[in-house]
Amino acid sequence: MSLRESVTQSSSRINSGVNVSATPAALYNLHTQSSPHNTDKWQSTESRYNVQRGKFSAVSEYDLKFFQELLGPHRTVLGEKELEGHNTDWLCTVRGESSVLLKPKTTEEVSTILSYCNQHQLAVCPQGGNTGMVGGSVPVFDEVILSTALMNQVESVDTWSGVVTCQAGCVLQTLDQHVAQYGLMIPLDLGAKGSCHIGGNISTNAGGLRVLRYGSLHGSVLGVEAVLASGEVVDCLSSLKKDNTGYDLKHLFIGSEGTLGIVTRVAINCPHRPAAVSVAFLGLQSFEDVLSTYKIVRHQLGEILSSCEFMDKSTLDCVEKNLKLTSPINKYPFYLLLETSGSNGDHDEEKLNKFLELTFDLGLVKDGTVATEPSKVANIWRLRERIIEAFKLDGCAYTYDISLPLPSFYKVVEDLGQTLHPDVLSVTGAGHIGDGNIHFTVTSKEFNQEIVESIEPAVYEWTSKVNGSISAEHGLGFLKRNYIHYSKSPSAVKLMKQIKALMDPNGILNPYKVLPD
Repeated sequence: MSLRESVTQSSSRINSGVNVSATPAALYNLHTQSSPHNTDKWQSTESRYNVQRGKFSAVSEYDLKFFQELLGPHRTVLGEKELEGHNTDWLCTVRGESSVLLKPKTTEEVSTILSYCNQHQLAVCPQGGNTGMVGGSVPVFDEVILSTALMNQVESVDTWSGVVTCQAGCVLQTLDQHVAQYGLMIPLDLGAKGSCHIGGNISTNAGGLRVLRYGSLHGSVLGVEAVLASGEVVDCLSSLKKDNTGYDLKHLFIGSEGTLGIVTRVAINCPHRPAAVSVAFLGLQSFEDVLSTYKIVRHQLGEILSSCEFMDKSTLDCVEKNLKLTSPINKYPFYLLLETSGSNGDHDEEKLNKFLELTFDLGLVKDGTVATEPSKVANIWRLRERIIEAFKLDGCAYTYDISLPLPSFYKVVEDLGQTLHPDVLSVTGAGHIGDGNIHFTVTSKEFNQEIVESIEPAVYEWTSKVNGSISAEHGLGFLKRNYIHYSKSPSAVKLMKQIKALMDPNGILNPYKVLPD
């Protein structure tokens, strides 16, 4: 459909990301097949990053016997081959050496495991779908991996208030499909939706494609049940929209990346599923035109706008080259992907057409296409949601998730791109311009520590100078923990350490993550 043709009503947004089986092993297999690296040559996290192991106990035969008696042999996974995908993050940047993976089904089993590990000084790495980007979901050394994969029950859907209550191991896409039966939707959308777990999303305060419309998980999550390092269960599983009694403790667990407690059950506020969805893919000549267009987007499409995504030409070129996907419009330096969703297709069509005519007449948008048919909507979204997969096929991707003021949004790519190591293949920018979150990505044929040193800490220093955040939605994990001071004051970091010491005095929960050495 051309830019000036009418927009017709669409039924629903179709999943268009990488639909991978919801297991870390599947992710591992997918990316080792597409990587030129020999997995035998991958360095462990310990050797690559020169980190020292904490004073934790090693797993003994006595410990294994306890776990097997509690869970049975099939839910106590042993063996290097079986654990390979759980020890390695999907970007292949960190690799732990755990020898045991536990798969509880209930909060009570999680409580028993943590109580035992705390008493015996065994470090624990909580793991959901293992789709994290900063090394937060895999062990650094030989921590016990506690997987939520079998904690995947949807407990209830309150259709009156629009609240779903479920276990933490529910896969995001599966959970969204479940509530869709009731005309609802999960207010979170990620490219990894076919693999990531809702508990992991909450533990990292994942952002994704819908923050512009529905806000962060700090607003959408109504209640959380979590297990502390001691094994004590903290029940904050309220499903009320308003509960102003004392400290709102659930926020301690949202975004703490499993360092304060393991999320086991959640209650989430679910908006009504839109009846009409449209997607526009636009080509623009300059970043100044992108900013001017975005300003008009917010004014003209405000109440129906659900996503506003950005990518540069280098990003789209990589997606087309490595994934054999095709852009629906001609080549331009910059692109915007807009999604509108509402209850009245005619109303949304009229607003979208007026917006397109205005930006076209002003010379801001040079070319564009609009899709409402589900298959065409899916094809356009693939160009955005499969970006990281495309980058990884170059060999090695170094991706940095940062928040920036909009005037500085793309300047990070322009400034830092001139200072990087000569072995770099590409320097690109893409992300959620609607909430100021850019994914600054550099690729090379293989991992090169000199490239890392040419990027870090320069990217964090640059971000700090413009009052941005070094982590917009992926968390700090292992890779960013020692750069926290670029975004948080010494007093804030000190208080975080005090909270950690209070809630996990032995430091067994996801050690080496979030807080600096």
